[in-house]
Amino acid sequence: MPDPIIELTDLDLRLGKGAVSVHVLRGASLSVERGRSVGIVGPSGSGKSTLLMVMAGLERVQGGRVTVAGTDLTRMGEDDLALFRGRRIGIVFQAFHLVPNMTALENVAVPLELAGEARAFDRAAEELAAVGLADRMKHYPAEMSGGEQQRVAIARALVPRPEIVIADEPTGNLDQATGRQIADLLFAKQAERGATLVLVTHDVALARRCERIVRVESGRIASDPAEGATAPALTA
Repeated sequence: MPDPIIELTDLDLRLGKGAVSVHVLRGASLSVERGRSVGIVGPSGSGKSTLLMVMAGLERVQGGRVTVAGTDLTRMGEDDLALFRGRRIGIVFQAFHLVPNMTALENVAVPLELAGEARAFDRAAEELAAVGLADRMKHYPAEMSGGEQQRVAIARALVPRPEIVIADEPTGNLDQATGRQIADLLFAKQAERGATLVLVTHDVALARRCERIVRVESGRIASDPAEGATAPALTA
């Protein structure tokens, strides 16, 4: 595969200890090409969201190697990892994860402020306008609909201009029509900026919009067209 931006090699991860230990990833390997969109599907508890968090450096593996944008994340300390993630990876969660006592503008400005960006609020305002929320900048999360909150979350993920956008069930908390609008926005911004998009979803229609679909089962990559395997069958 030419120019991979994400390379996961033989990942092994257990969560918990002793009798409650769960073997979440079992030798999972995955390579993602720069600028492409990849949908990760699989049953609940299969390890797909954990795989996403490993890519983002939010979960540490006990075995294997995680290389993102040419950097081995398994060798980085927490501070360096946080700096790397802040510059290179945008993350969109199902539950939005907005700070409730901050306005939309303040929520989007946070990653830029942490990075010491002098124009943090100007850039945040530009990003909110780009996702259709120019008139909602001073509103707090509780004053916005679910779709508007997810637009704020997308703006926050995109404002540092990351090479990679990772989305974990980005439409999971939204009704069908709003979810479709959010999906349209994600794919439009990915195409506009040439970013790599990796998303986890149970939504068949959303998965099918990706250029490639990878299925995870029991902590392993069960099917991946890029590796010559048959594309996973998706049913509504």
